[in-house]
Amino acid sequence: MLCEDAELQEYIEKMQQEGISIFACKACADMYDVSPQLEKLNIDVKFMGEPLSEYLQKDYKVITF
Repeated sequence: MLCEDAELQEYIEKMQQEGISIFACKACADMYDVSPQLEKLNIDVKFMGEPLSEYLQKDYKVITF
């Protein structure tokens, strides 16, 4: 959805400008064949299993959608 919706892309860009880190799960993005499009939006596309576990253990605030 993000790859096709200009309004959402603008919102993500504003979040990035505020210093918010945006990640996408590579396994999921590859499954939907959108990794290159997400990377063009400056989204960090990587396998998230281990990093997500670390974020949760460190009590980071995680928003998932």
